[in-house]
Amino acid sequence: MADDPISRFQEYAGKSPEEANFYWSGGPVEVAERTWFASIFSGATAFETDEGLVVVDAGMARLGPGIAGLIRSRTSAPVHTAVYTHGHVDHAYGLESFLSPGQPPPRIVGHRNMPARFSRYALTEGHNQALNARQFGGTVDAARTNQGYDTFRSPALPPNVLYDDGLTLTVGGVRFELRHGKGETDDHTWVFCPERGVLCTGDLFIWAVPNAGNPQKVQRYPWAWAEALREMAACGPRSLCPGHGGPVVNEPDRIQRMLLETAEYLETIVARTLSAMERGSPPHVDVVRAVEIPRSDSPWLKPVYDDAEFIVRNVIRYYGGWFSGRPSELKPAPRDAVANEIAALAGGAAALAERATRIAQGGDLRLACHLADYALEAEPSNEAVRARVSALYEQRAAAEPSLMGVNLFRSAAAYAREGRPFR
Repeated sequence: MADDPISRFQEYAGKSPEEANFYWSGGPVEVAERTWFASIFSGATAFETDEGLVVVDAGMARLGPGIAGLIRSRTSAPVHTAVYTHGHVDHAYGLESFLSPGQPPPRIVGHRNMPARFSRYALTEGHNQALNARQFGGTVDAARTNQGYDTFRSPALPPNVLYDDGLTLTVGGVRFELRHGKGETDDHTWVFCPERGVLCTGDLFIWAVPNAGNPQKVQRYPWAWAEALREMAACGPRSLCPGHGGPVVNEPDRIQRMLLETAEYLETIVARTLSAMERGSPPHVDVVRAVEIPRSDSPWLKPVYDDAEFIVRNVIRYYGGWFSGRPSELKPAPRDAVANEIAALAGGAAALAERATRIAQGGDLRLACHLADYALEAEPSNEAVRARVSALYEQRAAAEPSLMGVNLFRSAAAYAREGRPFR
């Protein structure tokens, strides 16, 4: 996998959504009359009206010019209204590139919770840069030496119109229905244009298992996410413009299936997780193992970005708090102190790392990585230990289907090579 998180998407430019799934980039695609969709890493939709453009999402700040250029190859109309489906940096930060020269800031609509998100970003910018560095396979130091990661602050053009549950806009005689639905974020909006039959889902649909589990990020809401998907399906859209991946044009039956299957997938995970928790609220790891993940051969439910196991953990976090259920972890000792004791029992960090390698060779990478962590934390300056641990995490990454799992394990390997525990 390429080191730059954008490169993976560029590899799939021009391919069909079925081939590329979450990674599709391209456009502009005409999804309805005077309506175009384009995507570079994330998608944007432009509705041309007699009063100007209504733009739904605008990409990253550094990718906005590319997405806007694709849209501008079809229309030169000024931006009348912009809608941010949510406040993530890959959706709400590229709007400046869409504006006509000299035009004032347009009406910009977002959910009422969006300003609070931007305030949190300002308070925790370094923290979020570190999380994203690991999410895309790097280390914190690499992110802070400017390896192409976006900053976490308020966008240059924040929303100037906020709404609560729903909002209907009419621009140039064309109606747009905005609805709030918690999912990946608590500030999410989906947009439906009845006259043109176009649904803009934001990240409520991304051609992959929903990003409802992300191990490093704040709470997600898979139960409310499923409800929003069912509400979108009830609108009867003819075309769908996703937050990531390619559009689906003039296939209403297929869109119904995509939305409803994804809703059922999330509802099943939530129900099975709660059922496992109800059986005496066992330790979290036992709940995860007890939940049977629903299977699907649909191309829009592949775990190419998030992992269903992480979704289970997010449900547990919401209903069950942070305590793992292991008594020693309620008020734990320092990690390196525990690691040193375990290494001493094993005959040293090198012996522990060697044992981890043998276990991995026997096929149990999960168990092997527990021992590898202790070995590295006990003796991070030992080059032999570092090499073994790094190799194990590269092997672990290669065995993972999801971008999230792959890159967090790749990040762990990078830390091990530098002689530092993952922290």
